Amino acid sequence: MSPMRKRWLPSPVLTVALAVCWPVLNQSWSLGQVLLGLLLAVVVPWFTEPLRDQHPVIRKPGVIVRLGLRVLKDIVTSNIDVARLILGRESDIRPDFVWFPLTLTDPHAIVALAGIITMTPGTLSADITLDRRYLLVHALHVDDEAALIATIHARYEQPLMEIFQ
Repeated sequence: MSPMRKRWLPSPVLTVALAVCWPVLNQSWSLGQVLLGLLLAVVVPWFTEPLRDQHPVIRKPGVIVRLGLRVLKDIVTSNIDVARLILGRESDIRPDFVWFPLTLTDPHAIVALAGIITMTPGTLSADITLDRRYLLVHALHVDDEAALIATIHARYEQPLMEIFQ
């Protein structure tokens, strides 16, 4: 990126995300909200740039679309599964905390994984070890800890490794 562009748009991904998220969060695509979103999308990265010590490097941006669609599908199916559990017998629910061993090393990828886990109904990322090797996941229903770990690894961590590492 040229120095001039870097100065005006220090974080293009953040700029695009803010420009799109502002009207969505305000539930209005009026001209005023879109212009305010664009203004914030340009100004916020200027002020936050000095606070960032590391920038994400996205290696395979195409995988983001595939991962996003997978997460959306999982959110819908997990909502149905959680509703069945909640509406069923209480004795059928087996909540548990599971230490998920991280293969990811990039801090942006780890944050993305924690966010995906938290967005998926029935699971919540609760903690990370100081050495960033394990993520504590709370699941509403755990039949098989190894299966939960394998599912998170295959469905979310593996694509994040392709994107960030």
